[in-house]
Amino acid sequence: MRLEDILFSQGFGTRRVCAGLVQQGFVSVAGSVCDDPGTFFQPEGLVFKVQGVDWPFAERAYLMLHKPTGTECSQKPSTWPSIYTLLPGPLRTRPQKAAVQGVQAVGRLDQDTTGLLLLTDDGKFIHRMSSPKHHVPKVYEVTTKYEILPDQVDRLLAGVVLDDDPKPVKAAACEAVAPLHLRLTLTEGKYHQVKRMVAAIGNRVEGLHRSTIGGLSLPDDLAPGQWRWLTADDLALMAVRAAKA
Repeated sequence: MRLEDILFSQGFGTRRVCAGLVQQGFVSVAGSVCDDPGTFFQPEGLVFKVQGVDWPFAERAYLMLHKPTGTECSQKPSTWPSIYTLLPGPLRTRPQKAAVQGVQAVGRLDQDTTGLLLLTDDGKFIHRMSSPKHHVPKVYEVTTKYEILPDQVDRLLAGVVLDDDPKPVKAAACEAVAPLHLRLTLTEGKYHQVKRMVAAIGNRVEGLHRSTIGGLSLPDDLAPGQWRWLTADDLALMAVRAAKA
């Protein structure tokens, strides 16, 4: 694959811009500057540098982000900064594939909710992970306003009725970790579901953090606002958990 095409596929701009980056000596491969845009490289497993920054070739981009509070999961935020401003430009401008331009969030978290967020430019992955048909479990750490009572946990496990659907909604798992800390596992993705379920049992959400999706947990060393690539093991773990759910 030509070097300029590799850069283009990774979101570094038009082919003309990518060729210019190479010709100006801003791109290096295996420690050596390459100034010929037409030089061929095997893209699989290739790691190159653009203006001194390492960049691994990825046919599809799969990321995790530790979403901080006060951010919106929207390309056109209304009030709060967009989560996409936390990502480098090439990830936001990767060429359109399967109707997806750049990476997109897999589902959304409210502006005041923190925690694990997946992003990708793989439309099939987005559907598989967010579709209620696949029942991918998501674990939320909930800080409540009032002390959690045993019967409230039982009601969440048995199912509560929300105002827009007469069919009860159940938690896949639920435990009171501390008097004001509820760990809730859901396999659906209804609008404001955690907040509404907790309100239905007579309590109130004061803080909300998503810690796990499928079998993938947010690493302790990934600070709010930071992101990293998903590994092959990460993807395999989620696929296994999604299949079992």
